[in-house]
Amino acid sequence: MKSVVLVFLGGGLGSVIRYYFNITFNFIISTFPLGTFLANIIGSLFVGIIVGFLGKSHVLNDNLYLLLVIGFCGGFTTFSTFAMENQIYLKNGDYLYFFSYTLGTLLLSILAVILGLFLTKVY
Repeated sequence: MKSVVLVFLGGGLGSVIRYYFNITFNFIISTFPLGTFLANIIGSLFVGIIVGFLGKSHVLNDNLYLLLVIGFCGGFTTFSTFAMENQIYLKNGDYLYFFSYTLGTLLLSILAVILGLFLTKVY
């Protein structure tokens, strides 16, 4: 039960912050979901940093992992919104936006995880 509460708390906080990302950043470029894009990349960076730090410090605490990685980062990042936004691009025939958003999100998110892991090994 404790695990469920930790995931619930982290996920709720992550979701609220993602909501604010969307209302803050989606108005900057009206044709591109910048809020979701940034949330997914920053969330991936957080996952790399958190996992790297927990592994490096030998404090691989299941509670912290549940709260921060599964809960917070799971609530902060969003694959379902990413998929829906891409479906809209395809439906509207905006293939350049579709490919740039899809490839940009995937590549930058993977690189962000690697960067997060690297930063925790260097510092």
